[in-house]
Amino acid sequence: MVAADRSSARATRPVGVVTRGTTGPNRLRRMDRGLVHVGESLLRGAARPPRQPAFPAPGKDRGPLESRRPGTRAVPAPPLVVDLGYGAAATTTVELRRRLAVVRPDVEVVGVEIDPERVAAAQPYASPPELTFVRGGFDLTCVDRAPALVRAANVLRQYDEDEVAGAWRLLQDALAPGGLILEGTCDEIGRRSTWIVLDADGPRSLTISVAFGAIERPSDVAERLPKALIHRNVPGERVHTYLRALDAAWDRAAPLASYGRRQRFVAACADLRAQGWPVLDGPRRWRLGEIGVAWEAVRPTRTHPDSRPI
Repeated sequence: MVAADRSSARATRPVGVVTRGTTGPNRLRRMDRGLVHVGESLLRGAARPPRQPAFPAPGKDRGPLESRRPGTRAVPAPPLVVDLGYGAAATTTVELRRRLAVVRPDVEVVGVEIDPERVAAAQPYASPPELTFVRGGFDLTCVDRAPALVRAANVLRQYDEDEVAGAWRLLQDALAPGGLILEGTCDEIGRRSTWIVLDADGPRSLTISVAFGAIERPSDVAERLPKALIHRNVPGERVHTYLRALDAAWDRAAPLASYGRRQRFVAACADLRAQGWPVLDGPRRWRLGEIGVAWEAVRPTRTHPDSRPI
């Protein structure tokens, strides 16, 4: 990797606690930032404090929430956020609460795990009511009220594809009005991540997030697509066409490679939008190695009967 590429990769790494879980260290760094982007837009309002320059997740989510004005989605105090399936250690949930508290100091975060031993191991990190850990599943009957945000990271990857729709439906039914779900997957060290944002009506967008030093081509992230899409990366499926189009834009941006992968990725994203793809983000997000696209552009060509529209 050339020096410019190393610099770009370092610049994209958010500052914060090293996260650990069942899939290894740093597993949620980029997904954590993605949820903070979503949470910032959803939770902001009268209770939002002034922005702190040191906040490790700069910028705002202008993807699935881009049509909303600041304050129009303010959640009544105190908002509840669920970290579903946090894994063998509580670190990701602790870190999530710390980051969201910058947006809403009164936020309450609940870590939910099905394994009672993991729930017991997390109790020393609890700080009720701001941070708690409980045993439960997708229906979220274990929490005392409907959550405004749910993160399900590296959870559905363990299930069969035909089980995804049912899990989504349970989470959607548990949401507070206007609530959102971030469901996705990342690699063992958190440098290749993808996630779907859903509301009560269904999926709204797919985001790809990569560290620039972790890929040779954007489609390298395909092995970490969410469960609803990972088996659809084949000819004839929309997500396959999307990744091929993103790779083609990356190839056309090859003359910018000497300036680093960041500049090349930004140019590729702009090219993709110019080709007519419903890209939801702008250069501020692209520079982080993230690009979101409307769900309609990547949704599976078939749907499961036990679901709202996928």
